[in-house]
Amino acid sequence: MLIPPDRELTEIARRRLAALKEFSDLGAGFKIAALDLELRGAGNMLGGEQSGHIEAVGFELYTTMLEQAVRELKGEDQAERPSVQLNLGISLRIDSSYIEEENQRLRMYKRIASAENESAIEDIVAEIADRYGPMPEPVELLITAGRLRLLCEQIGVAQIDRKGQVVSIRFTETASIDPEKLMQIVARNARRGAQFTPQGVLRFPVKASAPAAILLELRQLIESIAVPTPFAKESATMARAAP
Repeated sequence: MLIPPDRELTEIARRRLAALKEFSDLGAGFKIAALDLELRGAGNMLGGEQSGHIEAVGFELYTTMLEQAVRELKGEDQAERPSVQLNLGISLRIDSSYIEEENQRLRMYKRIASAENESAIEDIVAEIADRYGPMPEPVELLITAGRLRLLCEQIGVAQIDRKGQVVSIRFTETASIDPEKLMQIVARNARRGAQFTPQGVLRFPVKASAPAAILLELRQLIESIAVPTPFAKESATMARAAP
């Protein structure tokens, strides 16, 4: 209503107006400031020069890289986070009809993928429900997959691939797996095609077909052969308590 019809807004101007429209709740000033910082650039951290190149990587990634650089300069050890790949053939997405703003969808994807513990996942779930309402099934599946990824990181599962009703679970060399329980699982399901290869891959036929049931069965399978840890117990308890 306040923009002359004969004037075309720039891309940055449109994004700033969209931010003002979305971040209208109490305490949203910081979020607006952070987004504006992404748009105009953080500049030289030790001076007044504005570089503007931060937009290429995003403010969150920029601060993460800066934090890592500071730790390296201080000589602090940085534990490398294990990488887990989940190729489950399940729709794990946030629809635009649920979170309309693209940047916010991408940020939620990033937050779920980078969550380091169950408490972080719970905070994300609470924020999503509070801001956008009840979660549709694909978002719930995305959260469940995030919890499964955390469990895999802690136990030492490097990759899970699903083709049809067969999943291939590849473990790391330092995986916290009970060999006796693993062999018992394989022996009980040998007729169905279960096997453990010399390359450290468990091939296992899943019974479930619905996406939520597949994620649950995978979690129960991994928990059944894992060496119990405080994290695994807490993760299992919170996952079972989740809706």
